[in-house]
This record gives sequence, structure tokens and C-alpha cells, in this order.
Amino acid sequence: MAQKDLSGKVVVFTGASSGFGKGLARRLAKEGCSLVLAARRKNLLEELAQECRTLGVRALALETDVSDLGAVANLASVALAEFGQIDVWVNNAGVGAIGRFEDIPLEEQAKVIETNLLGTLYGSSHAYRQFQKQASGILINIASELGRESVPYYAAYTASKHGVVGLCDALRQEVRQAGLEDIHVCAIMPTAHDTPFFDHVANYSGHQVEPPTPLHDPENVVEAIVAAARDPGDENIVGWDGTIKIAMKRLLPSAADAAMAWTMHKTQMDGPPASNTSGAVNSPIEEGTEVDVGRRTRR
Repeated sequence: MAQKDLSGKVVVFTGASSGFGKGLARRLAKEGCSLVLAARRKNLLEELAQECRTLGVRALALETDVSDLGAVANLASVALAEFGQIDVWVNNAGVGAIGRFEDIPLEEQAKVIETNLLGTLYGSSHAYRQFQKQASGILINIASELGRESVPYYAAYTASKHGVVGLCDALRQEVRQAGLEDIHVCAIMPTAHDTPFFDHVANYSGHQVEPPTPLHDPENVVEAIVAAARDPGDENIVGWDGTIKIAMKRLLPSAADAAMAWTMHKTQMDGPPASNTSGAVNSPIEEGTEVDVGRRTRR
């Protein structure tokens, strides 16, 4: 299948103020796409939209909390009013909470689910309905390797990503049953990448947050999203270790669970002490505004 030219395509995506989303905005602007940027940090969105406009593309910034059904409906409505169509929709916004299940406040675990899973559900619904009207479109949901396997101390996050992968699988079946050949549902499943996610995570572990190793370059995920927009596939695991972990989970589930649990405990629960924090789960924070944090270099 020939790769598609993305120039002029209208792309809506969430979580645009940092990490994968910010990298995607810069990349798609170079491709000549019209962009609808959504996130909670309005000032960062406006700066990013202006940066994209300097490359000669149209870019719209919309302050959006994806856990709010009405806010996502508004995102879709404004995008259509501005551009008349949506060619690609990327559900990228996500938050996490780390700690023993009983130590993380239940309301914060619920917020993780609302943002990661319900936010993806809301966005998928609006995108899919528009794609049906157009008889074409590409839905790209950012899941995680933890959508196919698991680790301790990230229970709500893991549950949310299992839900995202399941949503993609089920919706893809419906698309094929309906014979909608020009509508595609893609799941991108990154392993740990060097984004501000670990600066934004709620931390109730009692220790400083320590990202797992290996820690990968976020631009790899940006490239995977762009590749899916050009030539959509069902799913893409980004990070060689993710492929191995998921294969182990399928072939030797007990051994894989034990190995991942030991590794996660050793990584996170042996570090320097730290106070509890809700991070960016309930509301945005100032820290973590770029694509790449630079932890790989410091390590």
C-alpha cells in the first residue's frame, strides 16, 4: 500500500502540550497538515499553535479536559466548524498514578480511568461518527504495552490501557463487519519513553519516581503515529522490550508476571523517599512542557 501524502489533512489530537503530542504537532506541521491541538494547558497550546503557523499551516488551540464529555464534544464541534472535516483523530492525553493500590486515593484512580479510558472513548465516538459520515478516516488511540501485560503499582493506569486496547479491538471488528474499508482504527502501544509523563504522574509510592529501563526516545512514538496516519495498521508496539514482554506474557504468563513484578518493585520501591503528590492527575501543573525530558542523557 502506497503511503499517503498528509499535506492538507485535518488532524485532531489531544495531550498536545507536551510529550508525544507536542512532538506530533511539530512533525505534522512540517507535513503540511491542518491541526487542532487540545490539552488542558492553554498557554502552552497557544504557543505551540503559533509555532506551527510559522511553518505555513493552520493550527487551532482548544483548552480541553478529555475527562469531560462536553469538552470533547466541543472539540469535535469546533474542529468541524473550522475545517469542515476530520481526517485523523489521535487520542493521546493520559495521566498515571503510582503506588500500592490501597495507598492511592480512590478518586485519583477514578480520574486516571476517566482521562485515559473515558477520554479515549469520548474522542473515539465523535471521530467515528464523523468518519461514518465521510466514509473515511483514521482513528489512532495511544495505548501502552500495559494494554497487553501488567506491572504492580500502576493498577488504574494498567486497567485503563487494557480498556483502550479492548476498545480498539472491538471497534475494529465493527468496522470490518460493516465493510467500511476506508475507516481505520489503530492502537499505538509504547513502552517507557523519556517524556514528562513521569513528572506528571501522581506518586503515592513513598519514593521518588524512577522510570523503568530501557527508556526510549519519544520521537519514535511520534514517527509511529505519523506512520499510522500515512498507512494505518491495527497496532504497533513501540519499543523492542515491549514486544518481548507481551510475547512472554502470552507464552509464559506466570513467569512474566513474576519477572515484571520483581523488576518494578526493585526499580520504584528502593529509591530515595518522597512525599505524596497528586501530580497532574486532577489539574495541570507547570512542570514538564517539552517532548523529551533528557533522562536518558543524565543516566
